Amino acid sequence: MFSGGDYEEVARWLRNFVLAHAKRENLRVEVVVDTDGSREGQSYGIRLRLGRDLRPAPPEPAVELGFPEVAQNRGSLAWCGGLADRVRALAREFSAAGSAPLRSA
Repeated sequence: MFSGGDYEEVARWLRNFVLAHAKRENLRVEVVVDTDGSREGQSYGIRLRLGRDLRPAPPEPAVELGFPEVAQNRGSLAWCGGLADRVRALAREFSAAGSAPLRSA
């Protein structure tokens, strides 16, 4: 496994990782990774989007992940497993709200 990387590289990895796990619950879910403003170079704000709906839904804060945390732990199966569980739980919230659960095989 791998760890480290610059802010942009880690952001791409995080976006792909979150998208892959969210789509295991609902194929129509998209990922929003906020890297602007005070987060730039420091952290990432993660939300899932299905149409106009977001999870976590505002005014709740986005899932906040620090750049050093992600860069250091993206090579850890235990850490990745925990993040995957969090992402999949967020994606399942869309199904509970009435969206069709288009799950992958």
